[in-house]
Amino acid sequence: MSSAALMPVLRSLVTGTPPHRVAQSEIREAARTLFPRMAARPHLLDVFSNAQIKSRALARPLEWYLQPRGFGEKNAVFIEEARALIARLGAEALAHAEVLPAEIDAVIVVNTSGLSTPSLDAWLIGSLGLDRHAARLPIWGLGCAGGAAGLARAADLVRAGFQRVLYVAVELCSLTMVKGDESKSNFVGTALFSDGGAALVVTSPDVPGPPPLLSLCGAYSTLIENSEDIMGWDVVDDGLKVRFSRDIPALVRGMMCGNVSEALAAHGWTREEIGTFIVHPGGVKVLGAYEEALSLPEGALDSSRTVLRDHGNMSSATVLFVLQEALKSGVRGKALMSAMGPGFSAEHVLLKF
Repeated sequence: MSSAALMPVLRSLVTGTPPHRVAQSEIREAARTLFPRMAARPHLLDVFSNAQIKSRALARPLEWYLQPRGFGEKNAVFIEEARALIARLGAEALAHAEVLPAEIDAVIVVNTSGLSTPSLDAWLIGSLGLDRHAARLPIWGLGCAGGAAGLARAADLVRAGFQRVLYVAVELCSLTMVKGDESKSNFVGTALFSDGGAALVVTSPDVPGPPPLLSLCGAYSTLIENSEDIMGWDVVDDGLKVRFSRDIPALVRGMMCGNVSEALAAHGWTREEIGTFIVHPGGVKVLGAYEEALSLPEGALDSSRTVLRDHGNMSSATVLFVLQEALKSGVRGKALMSAMGPGFSAEHVLLKF
């Protein structure tokens, strides 16, 4: 089969979170200790209810976050908990795909919420007993767009000749909360961000195994010029401090209709063919902006809203949770996965169920 005709397929997808699950109402109360000046203005605490999140998973018990923590301590927790999560999810993904660890010939790990050198993919190879000659592709810094971009790169590796690719996304965004920093971004981030991960196996279609979950038909990336101030981290003594603009929903409304049309046209698809949109739920306002920009019918983004309600915003991993929800619902036909992140950028992946 030529590389031009090769259509990579998804063989397995598993998701998971750290064990500490906390109700949004509990985090709202904790905000009174974390941000006393802002909490003294009751209307500001409404951001926690307006987020439409019921509960979230955290890397540590909620009480842990009530004390000041430095970058070094936070990052040590990131490495410990991220390793534990990706080892568990990676093993499950291999088992569901009926792929032996030694058969994996490429490994991708996407993350943005912590630092590890050697990179997490190197540790994962040793932990799971993967082929030590496997190609390694650690991807850092794409934030919320990373889940879609990582899936696109996994498909690219299969098209390049790698037969079995293990792709993992892991984020512990709760560790980026800075106690006492009463900036609007940090406060809103505390109301939204959470922890989780996903592991997927992407293969060539002729690899033996269970029936494919879907085919990966193409991808499309867009980097917006002079937009680095819209979203990202500021590195401070207390860790990675979130930076994002309130203008993101307006940006989505202004660009997404045309950008989606460009993404589809690049692969010979049309908007009318798309039956399902798998969108990263950056927040309720972002989802509303997607619905408006794309003129989506009511309920079109229910999978995204379900993940936001049950898990919050786990950065890169979140859109993979949404994909899992879509698979559970039994969607069929052509679909588009979309996510936006630091850069500022948009990432789209064309899928066929």
